[in-house]
Amino acid sequence: MSSTIVSFADGSVHGDATVSRVETGPDGVVVVVDATPFHPVDHTWPDQPGDSGELTAGAERVEVTEAVMAAVSDDGRFAVGSDIPVKRGAEGWTWLVGHRLAGAAPDWLSPGATVSLTADAGRRAGLSRGHTACHLASLALDLAVADLWRKDPGADALGNPDFEGRANQFSRIHEDGSVDEYRLGKSLRRAGFDTETFAATLASREAAANAQLAAWVASGAASRIETDGPTIVDRRRWHCELPEGEAVILCGGTHVHALSEFASISIALDLTDPQLLVMTTTAVPAG
Repeated sequence: MSSTIVSFADGSVHGDATVSRVETGPDGVVVVVDATPFHPVDHTWPDQPGDSGELTAGAERVEVTEAVMAAVSDDGRFAVGSDIPVKRGAEGWTWLVGHRLAGAAPDWLSPGATVSLTADAGRRAGLSRGHTACHLASLALDLAVADLWRKDPGADALGNPDFEGRANQFSRIHEDGSVDEYRLGKSLRRAGFDTETFAATLASREAAANAQLAAWVASGAASRIETDGPTIVDRRRWHCELPEGEAVILCGGTHVHALSEFASISIALDLTDPQLLVMTTTAVPAG
């Protein structure tokens, strides 16, 4: 068995494939095919949910509730999602996309069968907007707090101090938005970040980030995914040609093709807990 060929990086939501295995586990049935347009949720950093949709063969169809990561070890162990004991790409494992079914597998869905796959295009588009908005929001936040560093924390994709990389501990993407959490504890202060000034100027930082986001949306900048290869285990990078320069971020998710797909992107910052910043990002689709 080879690693699953994936086509979601170019925006595909349709494809044909051959079923390679059907596995029944405690969480239901997972179908693996040789090639898929479905984007799976990552088992180590599950920020973007997996695609949903359906598998069909002629007039027959089954619902896919979510695409998930799966893997087979060289000694034959099959694992799905959080049960995979190693990071994606680890040696000794073949990396797969599993399609979790809503119910039992019908008789026609068996190894060797030819099927058509269709991911929910509306949900995919919403998640792609949410993921692109999430990256842009983090870059805008980095820029809005750039003056608060007394030491060099490293650079983000635009060359600004990397608050996102230093402080982010949680990210969840949903359709047309995301929620990110940043730890503002002793380790960040030791790294040189002025948390007291940040807290005192929270509203102006939020306003600065939102002004930057509005300018980026107005630019209509091109956005794309570059891949190192066709399989699920090959690295992928998000590129966005912003006016300040091209941002490039390692990313396994899906994205819009241009910022003209947004009417707006905005963030709200919540520091109710002085040690935990919560950033809620909201995207409004164009037209």
